[in-house]
Amino acid sequence: MRFLVIFIFLISNTFANETPNIKNLIINKELKEYTNLTILDDQNNQLNLSDYKGNILLLNFWATWCAPCKEEMPSLDLLKSNKDLNNLKIFPVNVGQDNVKKAEKFFDDMNIKNLNLYFDENINLTKKFALRGIPTSILLNKNGKEFARVIGSLDFNEENFIEWLKLYN
Repeated sequence: MRFLVIFIFLISNTFANETPNIKNLIINKELKEYTNLTILDDQNNQLNLSDYKGNILLLNFWATWCAPCKEEMPSLDLLKSNKDLNNLKIFPVNVGQDNVKKAEKFFDDMNIKNLNLYFDENINLTKKFALRGIPTSILLNKNGKEFARVIGSLDFNEENFIEWLKLYN
């Protein structure tokens, strides 16, 4: 029995660390740790992301003027409702310095129903994560450490991505 447990552990870790064939996905060789990760909600309340430890976090950085952001936002909205990923918290973070009204209109125009709006005040997270462009999505593990990122747009409902993400859920 002990052999079976060790074997399953080794197999699951091997698959989790393998690089799946997913466009724009970069898996970190070493976990990256950050401190004081905060965002604002649409009511201007500050949220500390460390309050969400124990969950997988997907921080999606976007702007209303970004065409690839428009392309991927509906699939991100659908990902939020995926019952197989109940431990996943999604934070679409506007970094375009858009006001709440403009960002709400974007969500309305895109028919986004499952996601809430968040903002990167003074682009602090953009700097901490050294973002080079948008859209970019940062994935944080249950301990709040970055284990992967998606640079560029992605269909978040792609089966390979969902199956890979389930390994961390």
